[in-house]
Amino acid sequence: MDSSKWPARVILPVAQPGLIFILIAILITGMFFYFKWIVFAWVSFALTLFICWFFRDPDRDIPKDGKGLISPADGKVIVVEKQSGCEYLTGPCIKVSIFMNVFNVHVNRVPYDGVVQKIQYSPGKFINASFDKASIHNERNALIVKTADGRDYAVVQIAGLIARRIVNCVKEKEKIIKGDRYGMIRFGSRLDLYLPQDFEAAVQIGERTKAGATIIGYMK
Repeated sequence: MDSSKWPARVILPVAQPGLIFILIAILITGMFFYFKWIVFAWVSFALTLFICWFFRDPDRDIPKDGKGLISPADGKVIVVEKQSGCEYLTGPCIKVSIFMNVFNVHVNRVPYDGVVQKIQYSPGKFINASFDKASIHNERNALIVKTADGRDYAVVQIAGLIARRIVNCVKEKEKIIKGDRYGMIRFGSRLDLYLPQDFEAAVQIGERTKAGATIIGYMK
């Protein structure tokens, strides 16, 4: 897991944690063209374009609704359920899970204003992140956040079958703002949200979300 302040974009609208992959792809493509390995060169060029597209980091219009909790990830809602408890919060909670495939934007955004109370990293496996057991068996990084009115929620980045690098760029005791970029998971995976039991979900299983733009539900 990487941990450092989320870097600002330089020129292109791509996430800086992906720049090293883009640079490597460009160098390999250039090498193939230099040695006139034309077939390999064009295949590498196509892969370089895909990597640039994968690490895209578009701006988003953050909803102004004060009680609205926004999606931390682009993807598909695969879980919306009540739970009697979880390892991150005390007592019953609402769990919302979003699965990201390789075609989604992978920059993660803060779902709701608050202060990071704890960062809980758990090493683990790399099974398919669409499986329910990924929430407890896979490598993951959780932020437990306290809101201004004293409520707690958790947002958990979970590595997957292909995703092997979780990037988190916030620290404990740091104030975080809804919609701000805070990390990413390279090459697919999922995010789990654990929310207060009276949280009013506004999404259903199968719906598509956009990080920083889709309202997942409302804090009461």
